[in-house]
Amino acid sequence: MKLLCADDEPDLRTILELALSIDPGLDVEIVSSGAELLARASQTRYDAFVLDGMMPGLDGYETCRRLKDDPATAAIPVVFLTAKTQQEEMRRAIALGATACLTKPFDPLTLASELRAALETETEE
Repeated sequence: MKLLCADDEPDLRTILELALSIDPGLDVEIVSSGAELLARASQTRYDAFVLDGMMPGLDGYETCRRLKDDPATAAIPVVFLTAKTQQEEMRRAIALGATACLTKPFDPLTLASELRAALETETEE
């Protein structure tokens, strides 16, 4: 499964890469902004996107909206990985078309399986 992830924090990108590399079935690319994710998404086919909700410039919510508005990426699942855990924020992400919201801080040892479970739930519906 080919994933494209966006997070603006360098340390979290490193941890995210290590956490997702636990699952040999995941091919992960990590970028530092929503704008960079949108640029890559227009060039390469991905199976899912993982977005940080809070990023400077183009945040995860606007990035998700643009992904869902683009016919080339609209059907690709989006999962938020965010510290914004209030119900209102989670509802906002789902309303924009996100498949699921996973929370930060996350357990690096279980993140890959949690992400895969969220994406498998999407394909079953």
